[in-house]
Amino acid sequence: MSSNATIRLTHRWTSIVFTVTVVLATIAVSLDAVLWLSYLPLLPLAVLLFSGLYLFVLPYRRRAAAGRRPLTPA
Repeated sequence: MSSNATIRLTHRWTSIVFTVTVVLATIAVSLDAVLWLSYLPLLPLAVLLFSGLYLFVLPYRRRAAAGRRPLTPA
């Protein structure tokens, strides 16, 4: 499996983990649990940020490596 496929898979699974932690944190805060549970979704969110930025830049890197001009807005 290539590194790009691994990052895509990690990004997909991290989004599922992020969604679950947001739901759990919302339930915990509504039940007056400890406040630090509301910060639990921040770790998967950080992973999603970096993997999403990598996946966003990937097509531009491929285009530059092929020697083609980047798309310019009309």
